[in-house]
Amino acid sequence: VELVESGGGSVQAGGSLRLSCTSTKFTFSSRCMGWFRQAPGEDRERVATIYSGVDDSASYADSVKGRFTISQDNAKNMVYLQMTALKSGDTAKYYCASRPCFDCDADFCGRADYYDWGPGTQVTVSS
Repeated sequence: VELVESGGGSVQAGGSLRLSCTSTKFTFSSRCMGWFRQAPGEDRERVATIYSGVDDSASYADSVKGRFTISQDNAKNMVYLQMTALKSGDTAKYYCASRPCFDCDADFCGRADYYDWGPGTQVTVSS
């Protein structure tokens, strides 16, 4: 496993959670980093992506805009997904993903295929 997620759990609607992702095998600079989610019986959804921790390189799914924030700390080799105003529809298994990329941007990372994946962490939101 090259990526490891943490921070999932159960929360009531309206609550918040912060997911974290790290790797002991590679650094996150010069990479697209992303959070994806998949609910039972549903297709995997791209939630948020960021390039190399650059502030203006984040992109979000419409369903989470204004509620979720992706961030990256290259010094700690961590990527975070801060989730607020959670809804029952956010219930899913959340995956951290990565791909190498040089001189990329929000548009590319928001569309690219990702090659490295964590095992996922479950988020359950009860109404």
